[in-house]
Amino acid sequence: MIVEHLNLVDFRNYATADLTLHRGPNVLVGSNGQGKTNLAEAIVFLATLGSHRVSSDAPMVRDGKEFAVIRARLAHGSRNVLIEVQLNRQGSNKARVNGSPSKTNELPRYAHVVLFAPEDLQIVRGDPSSRRRFADQLLIQRIPRLAGVIADYERVLRQRTALLKSARARGIRGDALSTLDVWDDKLVALGSEIIHARMRLAADLQGPLTDAYAAIAGADHRPQIEWALSVGGDDPEEEGAGTESGTRADVRGEIEEQFRTTLQSKRAKEVERGLTLVGPHRDDLILRVRDLPVKGYASHGESWSVALALRLASAELLRTESPAGDPVLILDDVFAELDADRRQRLAALTAGYEQVIVTAAVEADIPAVLHRHVVRISAGTISDEREDADD
Repeated sequence: MIVEHLNLVDFRNYATADLTLHRGPNVLVGSNGQGKTNLAEAIVFLATLGSHRVSSDAPMVRDGKEFAVIRARLAHGSRNVLIEVQLNRQGSNKARVNGSPSKTNELPRYAHVVLFAPEDLQIVRGDPSSRRRFADQLLIQRIPRLAGVIADYERVLRQRTALLKSARARGIRGDALSTLDVWDDKLVALGSEIIHARMRLAADLQGPLTDAYAAIAGADHRPQIEWALSVGGDDPEEEGAGTESGTRADVRGEIEEQFRTTLQSKRAKEVERGLTLVGPHRDDLILRVRDLPVKGYASHGESWSVALALRLASAELLRTESPAGDPVLILDDVFAELDADRRQRLAALTAGYEQVIVTAAVEADIPAVLHRHVVRISAGTISDEREDADD
């Protein structure tokens, strides 16, 4: 897949913006704060329906405006597709495909993107929400309909949690809260589908992760990836928890049974705390190297190698499964964070993809193998595009 053209209206610092991109490497150069990452963020949104920087859409709409528009022309082999999304400060977003109205959760069917960014270090070192977001954004690209399942789960979770808080405020005991049963059924049905898809994803990433880590680190530290699940009885969100797998169940029916049983056993505690304590929103993706959790044990270099390997493994998985061809790789200010050896290894591993977009504040940070088409960005102005003479 190739992003041939990107158009923005009232997105972040851009009143309007037009960016032409090419097959192969593209380098966006500009000082920090000029709008390079905003361009990357817009492309990523079309593929994942979310941002790697913020958890809500409103910050992406330019100050003083009610909505922003992201529009991109994509090439899938010889076929072109025009997709666009309107991000609204209030209310649901709207989407169009080739000029016709579409559901927003259809967009990831057309756009496959893998982003590398400095924030990736939080996937391995941050709290569980960072790892869940990584997994869910990849899941949405892999199985686009899961965007709707995840959204429905989050809605049910909010309503169920509101009921728990109300019961706590009124002093209602858990065994007397029969209205919770209806929400339990919905939570279990939606949550089990998400858990099952996440577990399949982790299993399918294991092989590519092992290969990518060895290629990045130049060593075999036995990287492992596995979910710690709250349906197993423990709470990976609690301090000190989450270093062991919460369950070995990988069959949808088994997950549902465990989910329902654990919900029932924790109902009194949930009412006491006014929180939903069981479900995929409490799970954690456990990453290990040398049989030790990356978080808390890995060195800075090992942590970066795991983060990069996760992205490379994601790209390889999408590359293998997608009929649209390679995903677009975006390397957003990541080379400034790496030592010289990892820069060269990452550049060599990504250069063979159909399209690579690299952003950098310092042009010299970009390895020569990726230094081809250059676009300069200053204060939201896109200019000075050029190609090497031998292109």
